[in-house]
Amino acid sequence: MESKDDKNSEKKEENEIIIDNNQILSKKSKSDKPKDKPKGKLNIKQLSQNTQKEINLESVSSLQDFGVTINQSVSDKPTEIEKKHVYEVYEKISEHFSQTRYKPWPLVSEFLNSLENNSMVLDIGCGNGKYLSENKNLVMFGTDRSGNLLNIAKEKNINAQCFIADSLKLPIKNECFDAAISIAVIHHFSNELLRIQALKEIFRVIKKNGKVLIYVWAMEQKEKKFKEQDNFVPWHLQNKYENESKVETMENGPNITEDKNINCKVYQRFYHVFYKGELEDIINKTGDNVEIIKSYFDHANWCCIVQKK
Repeated sequence: MESKDDKNSEKKEENEIIIDNNQILSKKSKSDKPKDKPKGKLNIKQLSQNTQKEINLESVSSLQDFGVTINQSVSDKPTEIEKKHVYEVYEKISEHFSQTRYKPWPLVSEFLNSLENNSMVLDIGCGNGKYLSENKNLVMFGTDRSGNLLNIAKEKNINAQCFIADSLKLPIKNECFDAAISIAVIHHFSNELLRIQALKEIFRVIKKNGKVLIYVWAMEQKEKKFKEQDNFVPWHLQNKYENESKVETMENGPNITEDKNINCKVYQRFYHVFYKGELEDIINKTGDNVEIIKSYFDHANWCCIVQKK
C-alpha cells in the first residue's frame, strides 16, 4: 500500500522551495498539520521474534535483537525504518528533544565563525535551530523533516529562513550555498545508498570551493556502548511533553513502551554508528569532485570538513 510520505513526495510542486537571487519561494504543505494521537496498548517489553529472549527496551538494542533487516534496495527513497523510527519519532519528541539541545558544540561554532561574512549557509537537519544564530554575520537557512522542530527553530531564530525538506532530495537549485553543515543527521539513514545520496545532495547545492562540516555518531564513543552498527536508541519522553503526533511501529520493530516508574514513554530512534574512516569512505563513494580537508573525533562523533572543487 502506498504510504502518506510517498503521496506527499509526488506533490513536490506544492512544497517546492527554490532559492534564487537570495529569495525562497514556498507553499506550506497540508501534511504539516498535527497527526492523530497514537492508539493501542503500550507494552513494557517485547519478545524478540529472532532470538526468543526478552529485550530491555530501556537501553540501546541492535536491529538483530528485534529481527529487523535493513532494506538494501537501490531506491533513493526512505525506508520504513526512516519513516517509523526517525521522522515520526522526532515529530513526537520535538519539544522534549529541543530542551536538551541548547548549547552549540565548540568546534561547530568554530567552523561557522571561520566563514566569510555574508556567506549563505545551509544547516541540513537543523532541528531546533541551535546553530542558526551562532554567527550573526552569516545568512543562515535551516531545513528539517520535522515540522514541529522547525516551528521551534523559527521562534528562536527570527532572522533565519527555515523550511521543511527531505535531505535525500533537497528542493534547492544546484550550487546555491557558500557552505553547509550536517550535524548528527547522516547516521539516521539505514543503508549506505541513502547515506551516500544524502551526502550527494549536500555537495550538489554547495558552490565550488564551498565547505561542508559533517558529524556522525561514532562506534568508538564512550558515552554509549554498541554491539552492532545498526541500533535502536531509546528516547524517554516525559508525559508532560506528549503531543498529538502519531508514531507507528514496524511489524517486527520495537513497540512504543511505557516506563511507569519515571512517568514517561519510550520511543526508539534508528542510528547507524560509524567506525573510524567510514565517513571518509562514503564521502569518496559519492563520486563528487570534493576533497576532505580535515577529519577528527569530537563529542562522540566522527567529523569531516569537505571542500567542493
